[in-house]
Amino acid sequence: MEKLYITGGKPLSGVISTGGMKNAADPIFFATLLVGDVCIIENVPDAADIRHASEILTDLGAVVAYMGDHTYQIDTRYVSRASISNALSSKLRSSYYLLGAGLGRFGAAETGFPGGCDFGSRPIDQHVKGFRALGATVEEDFENCRIRCNAENGLKGASVYLDVPSVGATINLILAACRAPGNTVIENAAREPHIVDLASFLNSCGASIMGAGTPTIKITGVESLYGSRYAVVPDMIEAGTYLIAAAATKGEVTVTNLIPRHLESLTAKLEEMGVNVEEGDDSITIHAPAPDAPPMHAVRVKTAFYPGFPTDMHPQITALLCMASGESRLTESVWANRFQYVPELQRMGAKLSVSGSDLIITGVEKLKNANVRAVDLRAGAAMVIAALATEGTTVVDDIHHILRGYENIVEKLNAVGAEIRLVKLPDGIIN
Repeated sequence: MEKLYITGGKPLSGVISTGGMKNAADPIFFATLLVGDVCIIENVPDAADIRHASEILTDLGAVVAYMGDHTYQIDTRYVSRASISNALSSKLRSSYYLLGAGLGRFGAAETGFPGGCDFGSRPIDQHVKGFRALGATVEEDFENCRIRCNAENGLKGASVYLDVPSVGATINLILAACRAPGNTVIENAAREPHIVDLASFLNSCGASIMGAGTPTIKITGVESLYGSRYAVVPDMIEAGTYLIAAAATKGEVTVTNLIPRHLESLTAKLEEMGVNVEEGDDSITIHAPAPDAPPMHAVRVKTAFYPGFPTDMHPQITALLCMASGESRLTESVWANRFQYVPELQRMGAKLSVSGSDLIITGVEKLKNANVRAVDLRAGAAMVIAALATEGTTVVDDIHHILRGYENIVEKLNAVGAEIRLVKLPDGIIN
């Protein structure tokens, strides 16, 4: 059992470098299975999700070797199946990418129901719809928690219209269609940067994918792929989390190794709140407010699919809005049940109320330290932000959620003036 002890109330100051995007590295790792060759993947974050993806590939017979400096060599030449146990599937939400990769290479795939953060119902109906359009049969075995896909007669290119621009479904259909004969068109596709990154990786391996990053993706199936060397895109959610932490502590922090356009929806809201933001070529700086500067003020935020405000920044911006003057409103339009973290911020004195898909936030002058939980990955980051801005020591429990998605978060924040201790306690000890 691990906890974070955070003594806050101190402005952060310095430079933080962003690592590779977890949400891009995960599908790229599964895409190496589709490639069936030796790939070298650089700028891979040291996160628990990556270790779970490596464990799944190793179980299938791949040789996964860490080469140092955030670089992995993955050899999938001798993998002969795409079927994993429920125990492995449950460790990783993105384990369902094995379905698209397995169908694309072997014409069959089977997994248990995927794990990861629980935001209520997160159906895979759009994945299933797309697989069936490409010629696969799909069985969802709820009794045994298994998903089985089979294409006995092979996959074939087809047109698929997604009812919602699902990131997971878009990724799975790209994987399945890359080696399917004919042309595949995905309409209303997700546009997130990790969709573009996956397509770029696969194109470097010989795939023919056009339009990634737009609502229409066109794929011409190829007979085979080959290995390549590829660097994962920087993590915009990690970068945004640190930018918000700097603003919450009224600090002065430069976040480097990022792509500023990926963060435009966030930086626009920060500026609207009165935060001083300076954009560089591959960096963004949050400047400490002047002594006589007015307090941050309330704004309205609505999450949306990219390029809108990301749902994965929802809890973090809420932590900041808790300390903004006035009444803010945040509308969650992507994931139902995203508000599970609200009681944790209320323990710190936040004034929050949920009404349907809206969160009403009445700013307070300051929060108070408390014992809180990280109920999921991004909610955990929000607890860290709130604790950093709060005098006294806040204890954050269930931090495995945070550690699975943020590389060296304790070390990075301590390097810019935070005071965070990661404490390991024996199971059963209450402290």
